[in-house]
Amino acid sequence: MATQTNSTEKVKSRGLEGVVALDTELSFIDGQVGELVYAGYDIRDLAKHTSFEEVAFLLWHGRLPNKSELSDLESRLRSERTLAPMILDVLAATPEDANPMAALRTATSALAHFDGEAEDPSREANLRKAIRLTARIPSIIASFDRVRKGKAAISPKGEGSTAFDFLYMLNGEEPGEAAENTFDVCLVLHAEHGLNASTFAARVISATLSDMYSAVTGAIGALKGPLHGGANIEVMKTLLQLDASGRNPREFVLDKLQRKERIMGFGHRVYKTMDPRAAILRDMVEDLSEESGNRKLYDMSMEIMETMEKEKGLYPNVDFFSASVYNMLGIDTDLYTPIFAMSRITGWTAHLLEQWKDNRLIRPRAEYTGPKGLQIVPIERR
Repeated sequence: MATQTNSTEKVKSRGLEGVVALDTELSFIDGQVGELVYAGYDIRDLAKHTSFEEVAFLLWHGRLPNKSELSDLESRLRSERTLAPMILDVLAATPEDANPMAALRTATSALAHFDGEAEDPSREANLRKAIRLTARIPSIIASFDRVRKGKAAISPKGEGSTAFDFLYMLNGEEPGEAAENTFDVCLVLHAEHGLNASTFAARVISATLSDMYSAVTGAIGALKGPLHGGANIEVMKTLLQLDASGRNPREFVLDKLQRKERIMGFGHRVYKTMDPRAAILRDMVEDLSEESGNRKLYDMSMEIMETMEKEKGLYPNVDFFSASVYNMLGIDTDLYTPIFAMSRITGWTAHLLEQWKDNRLIRPRAEYTGPKGLQIVPIERR
């Protein structure tokens, strides 16, 4: 909670918790009741009735597209998915054991070298760059994953949704309708979430009037951290560890809590009840479990959730159930965070467009707590 210092001009808050840094029209969160709104629309309604491409348009333009506008955006995204040969060379030169987020960070930064509009600050050029980034990040992720496994990168099919073409480039075969629809909903759920760490990082960079690629690269660096985008990877590791141990989920959790170990996927800086995205993903995990005839992940997750709520009063966030969804879609665990970026690129770029509408340099202050009045000792006497 923010605390007032002796000076009426200074407010200090550890981690900037509770500090309102700017206005936004992109999303609204009520953590007390578990509400998430994108530009006026409840996330539950968007997940049920819109596609990722519609949500991208909504975030960039502040309204949902009509049929003609959606068709145009889908066509532009398909036409921009192909990577420049030099980007594929960068991925091929990346060590196979490299962190996928590090590979994505480097390749995304390199995209700027092949964009003639990279330094054009106009809104029109930045909208085109937002579309290119949204189209090419999935191609980077899929190509990196195949190359590191000794397989040839697959060119985008140039048809279908972002979800469809990504799963095709990743696996080398067209996804079924259920897999495509499930993954599309995941992209909708991760597209935007207020002034989180990566979005704030992007806006700080953009506020210096740096370019979109620099700001997005910085956002990817922030998302890489396990306390932000990397949390669902840790969730999956926990579930796999539990499954391998054969232990009762409740006992497993209680043992970890007794040792003061953190259970990833629970608690949130904003939400004081269940993250609404987690509730949607929970239902998706149950549906996928019923389809596959294997309820193990779902049953373990539910028992962990019930134990955490009872013992710690903590509720699952978006990372907890998204891990199981991606696992059931056959996606490697270390790709979960890059997939987060693949969706959040729409929110990041929307925030950049918003920042540049009425830009002001973001420059908070730090309170100095070090010593003063030290005297320099000549170097021969130190």
